[in-house]
Amino acid sequence: MSTQITRRDLLRFSAVGLGGIAVAGLAACAPGTPGGAATTASAGPLTDFAFASWSMSQDVDKAALAPAINALAAKGGIEIATPSYPFNEYLNQLTLQVRGGQFTGAAQLDVAWLSSMVALGKLVDLGSYAKGRDFTDAGLRAGSFDGTQYGLPWTIAAIGLISNSELFDRAGVTSAPTTIDEFEDALRALKGLGDGIVPYAASTKTAQLKDFIVWAQTFGSPIIEDGKCTLGDDASIEAVTWYKKLFDDGLITADVDRAAARTLFSQGRAALFDDAPIGRSMIIKNTPDPALADKMVPIARPVLKKGDVPQELLWGHLIVVVDGEGSDSASEFAQWLTSDPEQTVSYFEALGQPPATAAALESKVFESNAFVKTFTDEITKDAAPSPLWPFAQYGQMETAIADQVQAVLVGGVSPADAMKAAGKQVSALL
Repeated sequence: MSTQITRRDLLRFSAVGLGGIAVAGLAACAPGTPGGAATTASAGPLTDFAFASWSMSQDVDKAALAPAINALAAKGGIEIATPSYPFNEYLNQLTLQVRGGQFTGAAQLDVAWLSSMVALGKLVDLGSYAKGRDFTDAGLRAGSFDGTQYGLPWTIAAIGLISNSELFDRAGVTSAPTTIDEFEDALRALKGLGDGIVPYAASTKTAQLKDFIVWAQTFGSPIIEDGKCTLGDDASIEAVTWYKKLFDDGLITADVDRAAARTLFSQGRAALFDDAPIGRSMIIKNTPDPALADKMVPIARPVLKKGDVPQELLWGHLIVVVDGEGSDSASEFAQWLTSDPEQTVSYFEALGQPPATAAALESKVFESNAFVKTFTDEITKDAAPSPLWPFAQYGQMETAIADQVQAVLVGGVSPADAMKAAGKQVSALL
């Protein structure tokens, strides 16, 4: 006869990090236990539920998650279905399943997708599950929409600038540039190194040119204000004019997307590029330079003038719950997965994906990872959602902007005409 697992049992499970791939013993997190997390509901037996993700379709991520999920199911005599789809197919598949009433339970979500899922009208309010769990403010903001906590933050970071400190030193740039003018001076110094080095492997391919949005914000364009698109304002025109100047002067180069930037950086041919912390592991895996990991230093995005707040784009994953059969147990599971002290630390150990609780960020394991800690301290602290994410058509909006920036780079359209055109296209999609 199987033993029913209770909510309190769930909060005591913890996955072992990379290498162990097993389930640890009890993780001292019952109420009142020093160092543990608070609980928010009375104990009760778990029932069958589903957990949809793209992580379970990826070997490394699955190795860190599956043992804990399987052990939980075995102990409780319950079934935890784990439907998964590759990342590029995931949102479409999940949307179809939810809309058709074929999926209920917990689901992994990219922070950019929250509004799209909320629009389906089937997400559970997880506000009570967020209380007392030590989530960071940035994490809670990532999972909130129109004042409701629909998502619990699983891993939260940003898309930020990562530098090669050796190339910066060789170019005589001894401190991180903090303003646009200092940034441009640093890029010109890096170009002086020669050897085919790209000073800044910025996105120039349409597929990734949505990265330009954060530069437009840096120059002072809100993109969306009072429900209207501001593209075509002086700030956005100034931003794309500057971007074009970097391109014409060889400080950024053609045909670069995130994958190409990672390749250039891993080969020591780029001094700077944009990425989330997770990109570091891919670069280290593919670089011929065994010391590159120690040379990778995150820096805050420069500002237009001193005193401005750096503009950083939020990045991360949430766990949401689709209402229906098993949704109560799925909500307990979502709370445990995202906030249990040992689970969050071990998940970070296994995959290097930054946690979203203050306790995990203060752990020895996190503090000892200099790269991710610096990234968090310098970049994630200022991260904010894209102004386009609240709109269901945000993907088309990003493409419209990217197409116009690309047109400026290749010399076919003036900055003013391009931004006005982008503004009209985005406005039509609002």
